[in-house]
Amino acid sequence: MTRITTLTSPLLLGFEEIERMVEKITRTSGDGYPPYNIEKVDDDGIVKLRITLAVAGFSDDDLDVSIENNQLTIKGRQLVDPEREFLHRGIAARQFQKNFILAAGIEIEGAELKNGLLSIDLMRPEPVSTARQIKINRLD
Repeated sequence: MTRITTLTSPLLLGFEEIERMVEKITRTSGDGYPPYNIEKVDDDGIVKLRITLAVAGFSDDDLDVSIENNQLTIKGRQLVDPEREFLHRGIAARQFQKNFILAAGIEIEGAELKNGLLSIDLMRPEPVSTARQIKINRLD
């Protein structure tokens, strides 16, 4: 299989991480479970993001939200009670894992489970513009 590189310009230095993220995104499964929304929320003039997953039947003990290397991972696992005897089982105890790759600087403000919806609030602090002069050393 030939690897197609998208950031091949010699003027783009140090963008290997972005290329790895693009590869990771293309490898992720297209499973739509659980359904989710991503919305922009205005909180007193501060624009935030909110990811909301429909996780009906999951308690907060069944859910795990973690972040590692700018990847937000949400896992859900329901344990099957062996004492229960089903005459009909139309509601599956389904496991899931949903991953979201976050841009550098995005911070997780918190998570809330209410009425079967897991909401995770994200915030991007205002970027600080930096400029500096580079000293040129003279080699005589």
